[in-house]
Amino acid sequence: MGVQVVGRAFARAVRQEYAASQAAAQARGRSGQQSAATSSITGMSLQEAQQILNVPTLTPEDIEKMISTRHIFNDKSLGGSFYLQSKVVRAKERLEEELNIQRQQEKQQNVET
Repeated sequence: MGVQVVGRAFARAVRQEYAASQAAAQARGRSGQQSAATSSITGMSLQEAQQILNVPTLTPEDIEKMISTRHIFNDKSLGGSFYLQSKVVRAKERLEEELNIQRQQEKQQNVET
């Protein structure tokens, strides 16, 4: 008897979690799909790129400021690492792609309204 109750509760919890994840996916809409595609192409997630450059918000000014700082610190002639310098470049590319996605979304929203 107790096993049936636990089994039903577990099945109900799984259905609720599935419905919640579907609703979240629909709320993200196309931007979530584009962002995921960009992550798979560049090989770096948005969060990883933000951590590498220490950029909490996606603004072009913050990104450029942190890129120049990180690039100088990792200059090979100054004893830096080419590997880390390349990670900075990849992070910059990933964040620029995300900014492009956001701009496209804004344009679509402006056209729709």
